Amino acid sequence: MENDAIRTESIVKEFGEVRALNDVTIGIKRGELFFLLGGSGCGKTTLLRCIAGLEKPTSGSVFFDGEDVTDLPTHKREAAMVFQSYALWPHMTVGQNIAFGLEERKVPKREIEARVHEVLEMVKLIGYEDRAIDQMSGGQQQRVSLARALVVRPKCLLLDEPLSNLDAQLRLEMRSEIRRIVKENDLTGVYVTHDQAEALSMADRMAVMDNGHVEQIGTPQEIYRNPATSYVAAFIGETNLLKGTVVGIKGMLVTVDTDAGEFEGRVTAKNWSPKTGERAIVSVRPEAIRVEKTGGDSQGHILETTYLGDVIQYRVETVHGVVVNASQLNPRVLLRPGERGFTLDVRSEDVVVLRD
Repeated sequence: MENDAIRTESIVKEFGEVRALNDVTIGIKRGELFFLLGGSGCGKTTLLRCIAGLEKPTSGSVFFDGEDVTDLPTHKREAAMVFQSYALWPHMTVGQNIAFGLEERKVPKREIEARVHEVLEMVKLIGYEDRAIDQMSGGQQQRVSLARALVVRPKCLLLDEPLSNLDAQLRLEMRSEIRRIVKENDLTGVYVTHDQAEALSMADRMAVMDNGHVEQIGTPQEIYRNPATSYVAAFIGETNLLKGTVVGIKGMLVTVDTDAGEFEGRVTAKNWSPKTGERAIVSVRPEAIRVEKTGGDSQGHILETTYLGDVIQYRVETVHGVVVNASQLNPRVLLRPGERGFTLDVRSEDVVVLRD
């Protein structure tokens, strides 16, 4: 694609007999914050290292702005990488760490000083240039790592699980900071994480990976609302996956008979047209299931209630003996474990029908 800042074409990467990447093609637009998301061993970091030039693909190509850079060394790709470990020099000050890449490039001293000041302002660390690295908190060290990457004025910023060593509150703060820095500086960002909340809250688009291949590419909303496979549905957020058989097709809606009863829902996989009698999987998000107190006949009983303030989570065993998870936002009535006398309801637009 002409407007792709980064593109991988049919990337295969093998380590001995292990195929870490299997025919991966991804296009990342200019100015986009793009996430590579998946569980451990899915190939996301290997793909990022191929983009960075730290690994050479066994086959396939990497393009930056339409130019084939597969054989170019890392420093000639106009990309900078931020690592999980920060990779800062402990014997250098903050300013010296940031200036290091410019000194290696023989940039004049006065320009180095100006650019170091510029990026310190960008990451909100003005006044810390003479501070020792071991005097900085984890969040501050991550900002220094970002500044060191930004000071060389890259076109692309590559981030490998940059927040995984920070505590929960710092992770939240740094999410918005990283997104702000990428957008304000018109960078193309490629960000590796296994944290789905991080991806959903930060990404313009994402690729969900499994076993070395891409399961689905889309915006956070597309991936969450319209998962293409049961793996994507289960990995992004929480869901109830119920196996069954297609018993009816009416326009765009498909009815599936499961052990928890019949569900009518949407097909989201573009390459699948289910047929009556075919096996299928129903995906229903917990928040899509409405639990209504009736006082009369019950569709099951409450196994477990988890109170989270604004949200109540229920584990429910239905009258069919199937356990499902449901969550309610600001419920007026709290149901207790063992309680009956309620109904479960879900709208067809909130039900996704997937290939088994």
